[in-house]
This record gives sequence, structure tokens and C-alpha cells, in this order.
Amino acid sequence: MILTVDIGNTNIGLGGFSEGNLTFVAKIASNPHLTGDEYACKLLEILSLHGVEKDAVEGAILSSVVPLITDVMKQALSIAYGVTPMTVGPGIKTGLGIRCDDPVSVGADLICACVAAKQLYGCPALIVDMGTATKMMVVDNKGAFIGVSIIPGVSMGLNALSAGTAQLPQVSLQAPPAAIGKNTADCMRSGVVYGNAAMVDGMIRRMNREYGETLPVIATGGAAETVIPHCESEITCDRHLVLKGLHLLYLRNN
Repeated sequence: MILTVDIGNTNIGLGGFSEGNLTFVAKIASNPHLTGDEYACKLLEILSLHGVEKDAVEGAILSSVVPLITDVMKQALSIAYGVTPMTVGPGIKTGLGIRCDDPVSVGADLICACVAAKQLYGCPALIVDMGTATKMMVVDNKGAFIGVSIIPGVSMGLNALSAGTAQLPQVSLQAPPAAIGKNTADCMRSGVVYGNAAMVDGMIRRMNREYGETLPVIATGGAAETVIPHCESEITCDRHLVLKGLHLLYLRNN
């Protein structure tokens, strides 16, 4: 089994690939205060819950947007499974051209999503990754990453509503029955769910105009399954696009 690890600001996504197939997916909370030993215990426990024996992990690859956790997770993987993980970053072969002002600054998670979109869905493509932040990336018809728009994430906006106001409560992230809310919770959900859906639609139209043609759209990330069904654009959802991209990068570089 190849273990893929996507370290995000909120969660760490884990995916196991056996014979090219994604056999399990799990998440643990991102916590920069944990030690390598503590993360090793979490990995062993979670993979055991999914029936993965300790000696089944042959290799690992990780992407990270949280530098404080990167080296700790490398240590954890070595402790738990005796593997030295491949890390997405400078020097790794991606097959993806980077056409932007500072290629080194492009996040590892963006690279993984674009690599998977290019190989699994073709290019050009517009990729919408709805995680802690919402990222909208474009890969051109030559398979090059040409830029991204970074927007405050869905949960970030919902949390800001309750944290930054005196009378708005914390509510769950789900679509209300109508855009015109009739109680406080549904009013907030309307703005966050339908508002983000409208934003995605608007950005797709704007990016299509800038690119000069209608781009196929692939969406991923934890909030995508809540928001994307309410978009008017034609969008393909692939929740585990980043993990699939990690696996493809492992195969390309191993």
C-alpha cells in the first residue's frame, strides 16, 4: 500500500492506494503542537481501524501547507511504518508546467489537484478546491498551471459570521430550504451555501472570459459536496482529487 498524506490548515487527509485503487480515506485534525510520536500513534490507530497492517505500507508521499507539521509527519511515518515519505516540493517531477510569477510559491496541494485533473480529466481545466480556503486554478491546453484565485473558505466565512457579530449564532454547514431565509440560522446558511455557489458560478464565467473558452470544471475539497450541487455551472465533483494527485506523483517519481 502507498499512503498519501495531505496536510492542510484544518485537517490532514489520509488515503491508501493498493494496486492503483483508493482503498480507504481518513482525516485527523491538524495540530502543530503534537510530536512525531503522537502523530505516529494516531496513524497506527486510524489505519488499523481500516484494516491496514503495519507492514502493509510500502511507501508514502505527503503534501503540506503547514510547515510546522511537515517534518513532524515525516518523523511519524518513519516511526510508525519505517518509510521515508516523498514530499511534494521543488525537485519533484510533476509533468506540470508552472507559468506564474513565482513558481516556487505555488502550494503543494494546488500542484496535486492540478496533476490529478490533468491526468484524469484532461486539459484545459478549471479546478475548484473548497478547503479551508477556496482555490480556483486553471490548467491550460498545454498542461501548464497558469494561475489561481484564492478566496476565504466556506467554513471560514461561516465561523466569521458568528465570531464577528454579537447576535449571530454558530450553525451547521448545510443548505437551507430557500435562498430567502425565514430564521437566523437559515439566513446564515443561505448566505454561506448559496452565496458561495453564486460566487463559484461568477468566477467560472469571469475565468472563462479571460481564458477565451469554456473550461471543464472539476471540484474537490470538504465543502464541495455541500456547495457545488447548488451551482448553475456544469461541474464534476471528485472529493479525493488531491489524494489521487499525490498517488500519481508517487508513481511518477518512484
